[in-house]
Amino acid sequence: MKKLMGLAALAGAATIAGASAAHAEGTVSANVSLTSNYMFRGLTQSDGDFAVQGGFDFEADMFYAGIWGSSIDDFGIDANTELDLYFGFTPTTGPINWDIGLVGYFYPGANTSIDFAELMVSGDFNPTEALTLGAAAFVSNDFLNTGADSLYLEANAAYAFTPAFAISGAFGNQDVDGSGDYDTWNIGGTYAIHGFELDLRYHDADLTGVDEELSFTISRNL
Repeated sequence: MKKLMGLAALAGAATIAGASAAHAEGTVSANVSLTSNYMFRGLTQSDGDFAVQGGFDFEADMFYAGIWGSSIDDFGIDANTELDLYFGFTPTTGPINWDIGLVGYFYPGANTSIDFAELMVSGDFNPTEALTLGAAAFVSNDFLNTGADSLYLEANAAYAFTPAFAISGAFGNQDVDGSGDYDTWNIGGTYAIHGFELDLRYHDADLTGVDEELSFTISRNL
């Protein structure tokens, strides 16, 4: 899934190819992605291997909804696919662009259910034309189907040097009741060429036994 909507999407996987069609009541789009390492909050979801991803989105005025899937490591529960369903609203108040929604994470075929949902609120603004600053919060009362409360907070930023080249980064904290918390961060650059976007990104987290990771993503938005 597009784990963080709006600005923070610069720090995740994007699309390689897709198709879209406009309707009187909104726009439907399709996308597919390829990344060398599917990262989520500083942790690899594909065991450092390539992941194939794709989804569909519907947008109408301030409302959006979508479905997104990715290949993943089996996590020891025989799940090879992550499937996310989400919807939300994107109002604007003054200089702030908001994204308020609900995200459900599902793992079809798992022998142990870790399905869960998060409420999400994010916002960003542009102090200058090139600079975007944002923040986001994700809350769950059943993280990974454990019954534990969780809170993920993130601050992020992006700077567009040219229409084709931008750098972006994020710093976040994941807190799960009964399991403690950890910090995570990423930084990288995105370059657009011939309708494609190339993103190279460094990820890290202050968890014992978790090493820094790199991801390379080729994407295209149509």
